[in-house]
Amino acid sequence: MTTTGRRALLTAGVSAAATAVLTGCTSKAPGPRRPSAAEQEAERVARAEAALRLRSVTASRSLLERYDATLAAHPALAPRLTPLRRSVAAHAKALGEGGTTVRPATATPTAEPATATTSPEPAPVTGDPRAALKELAAAERTAADAHTAALLTAPPEYARLLASVAAAGAAHAYLLTEGARA
Repeated sequence: MTTTGRRALLTAGVSAAATAVLTGCTSKAPGPRRPSAAEQEAERVARAEAALRLRSVTASRSLLERYDATLAAHPALAPRLTPLRRSVAAHAKALGEGGTTVRPATATPTAEPATATTSPEPAPVTGDPRAALKELAAAERTAADAHTAALLTAPPEYARLLASVAAAGAAHAYLLTEGARA
């Protein structure tokens, strides 16, 4: 190749590079990418699941607070209530694990555990131990009913967990009332 050929090639390359740079500088930059319908649906589903998990965890934590209040008011019931309370604590933890929350700034799901907001103080516990057990059984049934109702909108894996927790709550309610007579 001759010197003239090299100079022509170099000049052509520099011209092409300059044209590309100028075109890049003067062209209109694309705006933010609009999410697709599938991405919007995935975000909606993630938000719904996060809200469901939050409601489920809140119901279980409220029940756990009720157990704590009953145990504080009636320490003699500890041998009977401690195993049930331990089970409710495990349920609350399991319901919150693997949850997704959505950060409003980024609007993208993250793999953070769902956390419940602070709940109001549990209702005062009656001074009668039998009545306190009945109230605790009613709280168990309420939580089990909430978990059962959530099955309709839960994703399959979470629905199985909710069903299991609801069944355990029904068993706890039985043990707190009818099971004591046996």
